[in-house]
Amino acid sequence: MTTTNKEAKNTLEEIRTAWDEIAAGYDEFVTPTHMWLANKALRLAGLRPGMRLLDVAPGSGALSIPAARLGAQVLAADLSPNMVERLKARARKEVLSNLETRVMDGHALELEDNTFDISGSQFGVMLFPDLPRGLSELGRVTKSGGRVLIVAYGPATEVEFLNFFIGAMQSAVPGFTGLPTDPPPLPFQVADPEKLCQELARAGLKHIRVETVTESLEFQSAMHMWTWVTNSNPTGAMLVADLTKEQRALVQRARSCRSDQPGPHRHRDKMKVLPEVAPRAKERSE
Repeated sequence: MTTTNKEAKNTLEEIRTAWDEIAAGYDEFVTPTHMWLANKALRLAGLRPGMRLLDVAPGSGALSIPAARLGAQVLAADLSPNMVERLKARARKEVLSNLETRVMDGHALELEDNTFDISGSQFGVMLFPDLPRGLSELGRVTKSGGRVLIVAYGPATEVEFLNFFIGAMQSAVPGFTGLPTDPPPLPFQVADPEKLCQELARAGLKHIRVETVTESLEFQSAMHMWTWVTNSNPTGAMLVADLTKEQRALVQRARSCRSDQPGPHRHRDKMKVLPEVAPRAKERSE
């Protein structure tokens, strides 16, 4: 094994471990809030009963579960075994026999070419360290004339709850600068629709269309926000990773002072719906 391959393997294991560790919190706090968004995305993508749908990096099923409810034959493939177990539990609870799960790296899908009518990822592939490879894999396994569906964050400046949280951090921890911008954190690497379109075109996709929606979240208390952001969100976990126990306590206190009443914190997500996007190399003339 070369040094490069060793580094890649180590990175993969680190990513798997990180998602395994937050799977319980993600399943409890994040997945339920994103299902309405998945339903909207699936309608825009033209999902119909009987279609084959691949969900890459599904977490515990915010996209997979709604797709299965709509009658699609779903395969959900995630790197994290803990996430897959959470997804299985949701499928069993709803008796969704048309939903299959596999532990798999989205950078190298163990799937045949031209297999799925729709290949999608909701807040998943946008996090890939090798985004071009992840997008290329989605295109590879999609049938000619099929569709690739990407749901990704918009600009970090428009994520209201995140900026609220960062403001609390800056109040409590002198010198805290917030999120890096050059380059941005992985969750925001394709926040610019033009950048995402460029990446998709490089992956061999065509007829790219971007739809933008605003997602609303409501936190019941400062502690609810702290738990949501730090225990179930990779961006939040990154923000607090280097804080001491005393600094964490100060941030929680600052957040409480900044929010006298619970209420909705809205943030903007870029929804990318890509009709008829098969790899150019596989295009067929009619």
